[in-house]
Amino acid sequence: MAEETSTKVPEPAPATEAVAVETVAVAVATEAPPPPAPVAEDPKKPPAEEAPPAPGAEEKKPEGEKAAVPESGSFKEESNVVGDLQDPEKKALDEIKQLVQAALANNEFTPPPPPPPPPAAPAPAEEPKAEEPAAPPAKSEPEEPPKPAEPEEPPKPAVAEEPAASAKVETPPPPPPAEEKAVVVEEDGAKTVEAIEETVVPVVPPATEEVTPAAEPEKEAPAEAAAAAPEEEVFIWGVPLVGDEKSDTILLKFLRARDFKAKDAMTMIKNAVIWRKQFGIDALLEEDLGLPELEKVVFMHGYDKEGHPVCYNVYGEFQNKELYDKAFGDEEKRQRFLKWRIQYLEKGIRSQLDFTPGGISSMVQVTDLRNSPKLGKHRQATKQALTMLQDNYPEFIAKKVFINVPWWYLAFNRMISPFFTQRTKSKFVFAGPSKSAETLFKYIAPEQVPVQYGGLSKDNDPDFTTSDAVAEVTIKPSFKQTVEIPVTEQPCLVVWELRVLGWEVSYGAEFVPNAEDGYTVIVQKTRKLAATEEPVVKASFKVSEPGKVVLIVDNPTSKKKKLLYRSKAKSSTGSI
Repeated sequence: MAEETSTKVPEPAPATEAVAVETVAVAVATEAPPPPAPVAEDPKKPPAEEAPPAPGAEEKKPEGEKAAVPESGSFKEESNVVGDLQDPEKKALDEIKQLVQAALANNEFTPPPPPPPPPAAPAPAEEPKAEEPAAPPAKSEPEEPPKPAEPEEPPKPAVAEEPAASAKVETPPPPPPAEEKAVVVEEDGAKTVEAIEETVVPVVPPATEEVTPAAEPEKEAPAEAAAAAPEEEVFIWGVPLVGDEKSDTILLKFLRARDFKAKDAMTMIKNAVIWRKQFGIDALLEEDLGLPELEKVVFMHGYDKEGHPVCYNVYGEFQNKELYDKAFGDEEKRQRFLKWRIQYLEKGIRSQLDFTPGGISSMVQVTDLRNSPKLGKHRQATKQALTMLQDNYPEFIAKKVFINVPWWYLAFNRMISPFFTQRTKSKFVFAGPSKSAETLFKYIAPEQVPVQYGGLSKDNDPDFTTSDAVAEVTIKPSFKQTVEIPVTEQPCLVVWELRVLGWEVSYGAEFVPNAEDGYTVIVQKTRKLAATEEPVVKASFKVSEPGKVVLIVDNPTSKKKKLLYRSKAKSSTGSI
């Protein structure tokens, strides 16, 4: 069984899709070539380990039963509703359910006991005993002949001196075979056999009768214990493997990670459950690791346009030497950081994801590569995290977006891109510094994106929340863009905020009343906003008559600009 595990773990890369994701989230982003995580998926493409070239391997993939489930033609997230599955997928799901039931009945999810150290101690004590039996064999032989009268015949001892073992085995057929074992033990002089003699056979021949019943209960005891032991109930992320409507979603994650090969997926589930018990996941959830500073490194914020929670990984924070040393200063600190990362992921899965059929059961990962530290003490923690996440957290990534990616990374990615499966390519997105915000907006609405990444979402904002939608406008080069905010109720306070990505524009605001004899009021004099200005401009104006607030943004540059804005009218009793 151990061999199967060792060979199959690296073989499938679907897990790597979910993990490459998480791996870079741990620290791979800091490496010069973070793609190693995605590269691990190359072997996934072929079901066999043999083909490094992904393209050819993909063609060979449909061999025999392994090709029963074709790759998804669409690149949307697969459904967890059983009715939406293809027939081969349903068959694989039914098969793994049976395998899980059998494993639960046999208590196969129990971690193996660690008995290697104990046997090592008695071994040296047995070695000196082996030297003593080397001389006694001759003495032990004369002790036995006195019992039977047969050895008195002269010819037999002379001929039987060399093949003593065979002669002795033939002579005592009538008595119990225990005597044969005793004689063989003495003649062989083997350490292991002697140990058995001391523990099982006293010295007297009748011991043979005692040995047999003694051996029988030993064999029966485990059988009785297994029969008496109750069937184990196994949970992953708070969901039982069987018997719950959410169970299918969990099983489908492992099946997709192994191309719907039920046996391979079953091996992965067993290993994951055992790892969770050995790692102490349940206790880890309640543990205080004392690393609040890392909340700036990894944090959850908002949702994408499809409802997936978004996790940001900001490794540029490790430029702070004090923080870096606290996380990776020595082996103990690296292990604590690793536990913290697993703890944060576990809490996010349990609080943010929904494993019911049709629910959101994966997340979006955004990894910021700006100012990421180079390889250092964290390298070992990165490798350990890669293995853990790859093997134990399959299919948890709906999209992986790398932002502020350096030019060499983009070039390297283009070079290795042909080796990725289409499914993997659809999950991974790379954007340089100038395109990072716009790339995020393709998947995440601006009101859900933090201010530091180009959006308008801020913590503890008294005026706007993520439920207040943001409008997007593209300003053409050398063009003056106006935005009108109608005001129908008065008196009220109109509040608005806007930002232009990259700024380098002029901005002004005025109030225009509906009355023909009304006067336009200058709310904000036109002023130039440089790239170094505050990312978001917020203003307000108290309105006492019907009219509209007009925002004016002039783009004098030769490049298109992205304008984001939203507004709200507040009365004396609250927001409208």
